[in-house]
Order: sequence, then structure tokens, then C-alpha cells
Amino acid sequence: MGLRVGVDRVMQNYKDLKVWQKAHSLAIEIYKVSKGFPKEEQFNITSQLRRASISIPTNIAEGSGKFSNKDFAKFLQISLGSANEVEYLVLFSHELDLLDNALFESFTNEIGEIRGMLISLIKKVRD
Repeated sequence: MGLRVGVDRVMQNYKDLKVWQKAHSLAIEIYKVSKGFPKEEQFNITSQLRRASISIPTNIAEGSGKFSNKDFAKFLQISLGSANEVEYLVLFSHELDLLDNALFESFTNEIGEIRGMLISLIKKVRD
């Protein structure tokens, strides 16, 4: 479960959060797939896609260690913004033929699930 901190916040292990687990898996897959991107994109799309994808689980982890729900929600919102950034970069990569249709659809579906889970968690934390 978690350790009760203050009146309204229960600190928990971020690794137990399903949304963190999904975001972590997505980041790993994006790192693996982006290894195949052209070398000339190493400091452009590859770097930005990797940074944005790792930002999702990283901010969930960081926020789960905060003492207030307000602070946790702030980090979850940053994760949500990063999920939107990843979604766009996946679309951009697909349109440049860096991702095939199957990977594009898989990543898009995963991002959609993660985004929905983040929105639900943000609402729950705010209530």
C-alpha cells in the first residue's frame, strides 16, 4: 500500500502504479525502436522522442514522493504533457517513414491508454 503522510497524502511506491508500469514499458520500447532511426536524426527526433518518453514515468516517480496531493497532481500533469509530446513525435516519425504502420498504431494506442490513466489519476488525486 503506502505510508500515510500528513492528512491527505498516502505515499506509495511508484512501481506499484499501473500507469507507471505502462509508461516505463513504453519508454523502453521507444528507446529500442529509435535505435534504428537514421544517424542524422540522433540529436533531433531520436533525442527528443527519447527525452519525452522517459519524462512520463520519471515524473510519475518523482511526484509519487511528494508530500501533498497538489504536488503529486502537478507532476502527473507534466507526465500528461510529455505523453502528448510523445504522441506527436510518434506521428511525425511515422509520417517521415521512420515508424511502420504497426509500430505507429501500437505506440498510439499505448499513449492513449497512458493518457487516460493519467487523467483518471489526476482527478482522483485532486478529489
